[in-house]
Amino acid sequence: MERERSGPGERFADAADGRLPVLDGGGRLMRKAFPDHWSFLLGELALYSLLVLVLTGTWLTFFFAPEMREVVYQGRYVPLRGVRMSAAFDSTLRISFDIRGGLLMRQVHHWAALVFVAAIGLHLLRIFFTGAFRRPRELNWVIGLTLFMLALAEGFAGYSLPDDLLSGTGLRIAQGIMLSIPLVGTYVSLFVFGAQFPGQEIISRLYPLHILLLPGALIGLVTVHLILVFHLKHTQWGGPGRTRRNAVGKPLFPQFTASSTGLFLIVFGVLALLGGLAQINPVWVYGPYRPDLASTGSQPDWYVGFLEGALRLVPPWETTLAGHTLMWNVLLPAVVLPGLLFLVLYLHPFVEQRLTGEGRQEQHLCDRPRERPVRTALGVAGITFYGVLLLAGGNDVLAQTFRISVNTLTWVLRTALVVGPVLAFLLTRRLCHALMAAEREHLVDGVETGEVRQTVEGGYEGEHRPLRTHRPGAPLTPLGPRTGTPAPEHPEPAPRRR
Repeated sequence: MERERSGPGERFADAADGRLPVLDGGGRLMRKAFPDHWSFLLGELALYSLLVLVLTGTWLTFFFAPEMREVVYQGRYVPLRGVRMSAAFDSTLRISFDIRGGLLMRQVHHWAALVFVAAIGLHLLRIFFTGAFRRPRELNWVIGLTLFMLALAEGFAGYSLPDDLLSGTGLRIAQGIMLSIPLVGTYVSLFVFGAQFPGQEIISRLYPLHILLLPGALIGLVTVHLILVFHLKHTQWGGPGRTRRNAVGKPLFPQFTASSTGLFLIVFGVLALLGGLAQINPVWVYGPYRPDLASTGSQPDWYVGFLEGALRLVPPWETTLAGHTLMWNVLLPAVVLPGLLFLVLYLHPFVEQRLTGEGRQEQHLCDRPRERPVRTALGVAGITFYGVLLLAGGNDVLAQTFRISVNTLTWVLRTALVVGPVLAFLLTRRLCHALMAAEREHLVDGVETGEVRQTVEGGYEGEHRPLRTHRPGAPLTPLGPRTGTPAPEHPEPAPRRR
């Protein structure tokens, strides 16, 4: 019996499969399972925010002039007509008021940058609290942290390009941080600015960094990150039928592809609404940058607010050695503190696995935060530390809003910076142990029914019924008071592929 005549689609598929591994390799790829849980969407939020950033940023490059030559503004914004300003600020105003849709694009771009950094930060927190950084995903943790650092640098570079009074103040602070570096600070400042601050070259130097070098590095690392996610078995929450040897969830095509596309459309729509309805970074209110001016109540974008807060909390400590002044009040909060913070985060997966002994086998199941009291307590302490610094970055605004003394608020925040993380650590660890103890009690005694019966001795006791459903995680054996390490299991290699 002759084979029925195939259609053009089948002929195209046969031709492609004869030359490329479409059906064999592509079929396995399309069937790859992705766990279906809201916490796994944080990485996708970062990816789609980056895509919106690239699209809107490409549009903005057609109209922005990265020059610091002085011009006289003659645009549509009447309050600034006749004011001398840089060509960069002039083109920013022209984008905002003279070009159709320019203000919308600027604001969508800015909102997308804020969401991008926030999504990466939340994604890293999810990985940290669930232990998804353990073997074999240590490299992906390192890549994620590097992406976060590059996102911070990319955001600050883009924030500085308009050359308005607010961004210029931020550049002046950055120059002060460079000068605080011992021995090489003046050389670093001269290399960046090309002359005495502010110079005539900083915008033209930040521009290729913002539109080419940093985005290229971000896209390259995101690509490597996605390749590793596909290559390694995806982490998943524990549950019935979920083991270290499988992954339960939606196949890549069509279910995951459809839901992920819907998420992208939602992200794009929300960012467009924010760009059209919520004003952000109104540079025309700030005016052009002048080295002799600084506006009160000036606040940077939230992702560098912790550095601003650290600078405001450290007392004015200085030391003079051999005729050179060490500015500890700038060096410690703006150079040493971020360096130590990221060093600890980079080393954490390797240190924790060495202490717990989990580096001997691959880990593919997520921990619930309560199952790791020490790790969770450390994370909450770090968040508390960051939150205090973020509040300190706006101490002048807080003092004016609540009619309190700036000095009093500063000392309160200094005390909270030391005491707050310690208290957060102790309370969180105790809460995790209490939650685990309550779960063990439910497993042993069951759940109270609310009925009370009298015993033969004349006393009263509550009725319990066996627990019908339980979400399994790490083995519910007594945890050590310090490490919170689950009971050891027989080491058996887990395959990386499904």
